[in-house]
Amino acid sequence: MQETNRIELKRELNDRFERAVVSFLNYAGGGEILLGIDDDGVAVGIKDIDAVQRKAVDRIRNNIRPQTLGLFDVVHTRIDEKDVIRVIVSCGQQRPYYIRKMGMSEDGCFIRVGSTSQPMTEQMIEGLLAARQRVTLPSMESPRQNLTFKQLSIYYAEKGLEPTPQFIESLDLRHSGGGYNYAAYLLADENGASVKIATYNGKDKIDLCETREYGNRCLITAAHRILDRMDSENRTFAKITPENRLERERVDSVALRETIINAIVHNDYAKGVPLVEIFTDRIVVTSCGGLVEGLSEEDLFNCRSMPRNRELMRVFRDVGLVEQIGSGMSRILKAYDRSIFEFTPSFTVVTFPFAEGFIMPNGKTNGKTNGKTNGKTNSRGDIILDAIRSDPGATIPKIADITGISPRTVSRRLREHQDAGAVRREGARKNGRWVVTAPL
Repeated sequence: MQETNRIELKRELNDRFERAVVSFLNYAGGGEILLGIDDDGVAVGIKDIDAVQRKAVDRIRNNIRPQTLGLFDVVHTRIDEKDVIRVIVSCGQQRPYYIRKMGMSEDGCFIRVGSTSQPMTEQMIEGLLAARQRVTLPSMESPRQNLTFKQLSIYYAEKGLEPTPQFIESLDLRHSGGGYNYAAYLLADENGASVKIATYNGKDKIDLCETREYGNRCLITAAHRILDRMDSENRTFAKITPENRLERERVDSVALRETIINAIVHNDYAKGVPLVEIFTDRIVVTSCGGLVEGLSEEDLFNCRSMPRNRELMRVFRDVGLVEQIGSGMSRILKAYDRSIFEFTPSFTVVTFPFAEGFIMPNGKTNGKTNGKTNGKTNSRGDIILDAIRSDPGATIPKIADITGISPRTVSRRLREHQDAGAVRREGARKNGRWVVTAPL
C-alpha cells in the first residue's frame, strides 16, 4: 500500500492530522486517511482503537471550520491482521475548509496535490469562497455508500405503502453524482447521527444527571424512541383540592411531540444535531439553524411552512409522524403562546415551562419540598416506581429499557428506595417480584 492523491498513510494520530483532513475536504472526490500504517505501507496497528477514534472525531469537529458534520466517517478495520482506523473524508460544499486556529489563510487552507497536502494560494481560497453553495441534504454526499433501508421499508409497509424495487429512487435519496446523499444517510439502517437528551438536577446546567443518545439508526426509529422517552419523562402532576384530585402533565404532550418532530425534520444537519434538555422546571428543545431563508416569524406563527429538508418532511409525512404542512405549529400555539420560541441565526430554541402549582405523587413540587429547595430531586426514581408498579416482575435491564435510564442508575435508585422502605424485593433474583410500598 502506498500514498496516492486519495490515500494518506499515518503511523499514528499526529499534529498534521487536521492538515490532511482539510486537504481532502477541499479536494474534489475527497479521500481516506489510514491510521496505523507507516510511510512504507506496512500495517503497524493502533493499540487503543476506541480512544484514538474518539480523539480523531473530536479533532475534526473542533479544529476544522466550516462545520464538517456529515462529511467524514471514522471506522475500525483490519489490515494484515492489525487494527487500523479509516478516516473517510468527503469533499465539502462549503469550501474552502481550514484549520480553525490558523483561519482562512494560506497557513490554514490545504488541498491535495498528488500524494501530499499543500497550502492553498490566496487566489485559490478566494475562488472557492466565491463558488460556495448553500448546503442541503440532497447536495451533501453520504459518508457511507453501502447503505441499507430495511427499517424504512418496514415503516412504509406498515402504512400500506409496500416498497417497490424503485422505492429508494423515488425518495430523492441520491445526489447529482448518483451516490447516496445525506438524507439517505439519516434514513439508513445505520449511521453516525444521534439526538442527545440531557437531564439536569436543577434549573441550570451545573449538575448533569444523565446523558443519553438516540440514533445511529434510521431517523424514524430514533424519533420514535425519543418520543417514547419523553412520554415517560412528561409524568402527570397531581393537585389535591378539597373536593377531588386533579391531574395534568408537566407540559402539554401534544405540543412537546410536535416540537420534537419539527426539531428533527427541520434541523440543519450541516451545523449539528437536535438537543433535548430536561431541567427541574422546564424542557428545552434546541435545533440547529434559525428560520429558513425566506420564512419570517409571522409566517411561521401563521402556520405557513417552508421545509428546510423536503426529503425528510416527505418521508415523515408518508409514515404518519407528520400530518400536513403547518399543522404542528397550530397544535403548539393551541397550548402555548409565542414566547416559548427563541430564534437566532444558528439555532431555534423552544422552552416548555413545567405546570405551576402541581405536585408529584411523592409530594415534591418542581424541585421543592415543603417550601424548601430539594437539592436531590427524586424525579428519576419516580419513573422507576411507575415502571415496577406496571410490571412487578421486570428485571433491571427491562426497567432501564422502559424508562430510558441506564441499568447502573436503575440499580442505584432501587437500592435507595429499598433503604428508604419504599420498595422491597420478594422471591429469588430471577423469578422474584418488586413490591412498591410507597403511596401513590
